[in-house]
Amino acid sequence: MSDIIPVEVPTVGESISEVQIGNWLKQEGDWVKNGEDLVEIETEKASVQIPAPASGYLQSITKQSEEFAEVGQQIASIQVAEQPAGGDGGASSGGSAPAAEKTPAAPAPAASTPAPAPSSPAKGGGGFVMPAAQRLLDEHQLDASQVPATGPGGRLLKEDVLAHIRNGASRPSAPAAPAAVPATPAPSAPAQPMSVPETASLMTNGGYRSEEVKPMSMLRRTIASRLVQAQQTAALLTTFNEINMAPVMAIRSKYKDAFAKKHGVKLGFMSFFAKATVEALRRYPAVNAEIRGDSMVYRNYQDIGIAIGGGKGLVVPVLRNVERMSFAEVEGSIAEYARLAGENRLQPSDLMGGTFTISNGGIYGSLLSTPIVNPPQSGILGLHSIQERPVAEDGQVVIRPMMYVALTYDHRIVDGREAVGFLVAIKETIEDPSRLFLEV
Repeated sequence: MSDIIPVEVPTVGESISEVQIGNWLKQEGDWVKNGEDLVEIETEKASVQIPAPASGYLQSITKQSEEFAEVGQQIASIQVAEQPAGGDGGASSGGSAPAAEKTPAAPAPAASTPAPAPSSPAKGGGGFVMPAAQRLLDEHQLDASQVPATGPGGRLLKEDVLAHIRNGASRPSAPAAPAAVPATPAPSAPAQPMSVPETASLMTNGGYRSEEVKPMSMLRRTIASRLVQAQQTAALLTTFNEINMAPVMAIRSKYKDAFAKKHGVKLGFMSFFAKATVEALRRYPAVNAEIRGDSMVYRNYQDIGIAIGGGKGLVVPVLRNVERMSFAEVEGSIAEYARLAGENRLQPSDLMGGTFTISNGGIYGSLLSTPIVNPPQSGILGLHSIQERPVAEDGQVVIRPMMYVALTYDHRIVDGREAVGFLVAIKETIEDPSRLFLEV
């Protein structure tokens, strides 16, 4: 008999004992290669992938998407096997797993209770119903033949059943009721609610009004906890200013092609703001400090977190020692973090630490906002949309590309004078970028 190798939740951090299962990248019965990613798991800090511990057929998935598991807990197993000939080993390539071949029980000639089994043929025939999908079918009293199957080899997946339910599927016409069921139900019997917590529907005015209940992801729970912590423990205040972006836009337009050709990365606005922030933090070190107990901790380095929209939501990877980085290194690091975030491959260490944060809501169209400090940091810079607006220059009204900027700061350690001076320093540097090279 082939060896069975367990797939377990790995250790992903010293303080992390529980994870949430994300998307299974492979399905039961699929052939997988040693080291190939099987499933995404989400911790309170980042999303990581669990690779296959051996080559073989994936079987016995015991934790489905959005369920929780402890570190070290088995969530699946792999039946060790050679790659099937003539394909990539997928279930639809002719190399079905031995376990998948054993799953459909041979029908007994005299069977009198045709209970649905995981091997029930899915709509269109030729496929099988996965265990999680079968549970949903049973709970909703649905017939597998009514649900389109999209899994490998015609398998009917849990996602197929959920999609069928969300599209307003009603229960099939029930056959004659078993003799054990009373023919005439009591008039006062209340309607039974749906038993699956993920969805709930109510027929009103000839249409469905539905709700979907999903567990809060671990990353979202951490974000929520930290933001509430900031609001409850820090004395937060926000100050604003506006910046004429024309000088930086002119430099970017003039040198973006040469910059991309030499460094292999696009020249964006974030590198200008990151370097301007370093200069402002040097002038006003309290914005780069933190409160630790009854002490104030000042740093002589600038580790700046850059908020990036990722596959699982907003994440803030940290650029270490930005004061030592070039424009190209800043842009390259941001581009790499954005790629990893989109693929849910950021590591917990990428998000740890940071002495200050920059959040650019302008890429989503935000005109003005009050960002929340990420404790134990003492400040966060919010960038917003660039809009052409009339402004007064030398006694004349001119049209300039303007951006509102906001600094939210912890008033326990940062005074109003320092906060206003910090934003003025950002404004002066961006409106006259030569200051970055002259260090004035």
